[in-house]
Amino acid sequence: MKKVIILLGPTGVGKTAASLLLAKAMNTEIAGSDSMQIYKQMDIGTAKPPSNEREVIRHHMIDVVDPWEFYSVGEYIAGVQPILNGLLKNGKIPIIVGGTGLYIKAMTKGIFKGPSADWDMRNDLAQKEALRPGFLFDYLKSLDLDAASKIMPADKRRTIRALEVCLKSDKTISLLHKSSTHPLPYDYIKIGIKRERKELYEMIEQRVDKMMDRGLIDEVKKVVRSIKRYGASGQIESYPSMQAIGYKEMIPYLSKKISLEEAVRLIKRRTRMYAKRQFTWFKKEEGVQWIDVSGIYRPDDIFQKVAQWLAPLKLNLATLT
Repeated sequence: MKKVIILLGPTGVGKTAASLLLAKAMNTEIAGSDSMQIYKQMDIGTAKPPSNEREVIRHHMIDVVDPWEFYSVGEYIAGVQPILNGLLKNGKIPIIVGGTGLYIKAMTKGIFKGPSADWDMRNDLAQKEALRPGFLFDYLKSLDLDAASKIMPADKRRTIRALEVCLKSDKTISLLHKSSTHPLPYDYIKIGIKRERKELYEMIEQRVDKMMDRGLIDEVKKVVRSIKRYGASGQIESYPSMQAIGYKEMIPYLSKKISLEEAVRLIKRRTRMYAKRQFTWFKKEEGVQWIDVSGIYRPDDIFQKVAQWLAPLKLNLATLT
C-alpha cells in the first residue's frame, strides 16, 4: 500500500509552518484538509498558508470553490483522491495537513452517502430548539433512537444532521452508517501535534489579534459583497462558508448589532472551544503518534521533532535523517 502522511491537530498549534518545512525536506506537496480553506477569498480568517509559501510548496484542496457555493465531504474525497494518486505515481509521499476531523475520518474510515446539507431546514430546526430547549434531541429519539443513544443531548450540530438525514431521506443515519463507503486505500502515517492547553489558548488569542491587524474586517466585507452579488437569495448567515469562525462573528458587527470588542471576544472564545472539540475528535482517530510541542514555538524546532519521529520509519528520506 502507498504511504500518505497526515499531519493533524487543533487550530493554531503550529501545523502549517511545520508542514511547509516537512514538504521541503521530502520534496513533496501538501493537500489541505480544512473545510473552510476550500473557499476562495477567505484567506486571513481561515489562516491559509502564505501565498509566497504556496508558490514554493504546491498546495492542493485550497481555494476550491467560491464562498457562495456549497461543498460536501463527498466532494472533498472525490477531489483529493486523484491528487494523492498522482503524487504517489510520481514517487512522492503526499502530506495531508488540516484540522477538519470529518475530512480525515472520511479518508481513513470512509463515509456514508447521505443527503446534502439543507441550510433552511437546519436553521428552522435551530429556531425550534431555541424556542423549546430539548426539542431536537426528543425529536431525534422519536425518529432514530439508535443514533440518539450515540449523541450527547448537548451536541446540537450532530443532532440536527441526524434529523436532516431522517427528514430528507427514507433511511435513518444509523442505517446509512452501516453502509459506509470504504476508506481511501493508503497506508496512513498519522502525526498529531499538541501542546499544553493554556499555552495553545494564548497562541490562539495572539493569532486572532494578528488577523485583525492584517485586515480581517475588510476581508469579511469583501466576501459578504461577493455572496450578495453572486449567491442565491437568503440570509448571509445561512451560507456554509459564513459558519467559519471569524466571519460568523463579524457579520453582526458589520450589521451594528454588536461592538467590535464583542466580536473579537467571541472569535477568541469560539476558536478556543473549537480547538478543544478538535482535540477531542482526534483522540478518537486510531493510530495517531502524538508529538507534544509545549514550550516550542519556532517552526524549525517543531519540524525537527516531527522529523526525528519519521526518520526510523525508513521512508528513504535522506533529508530527514
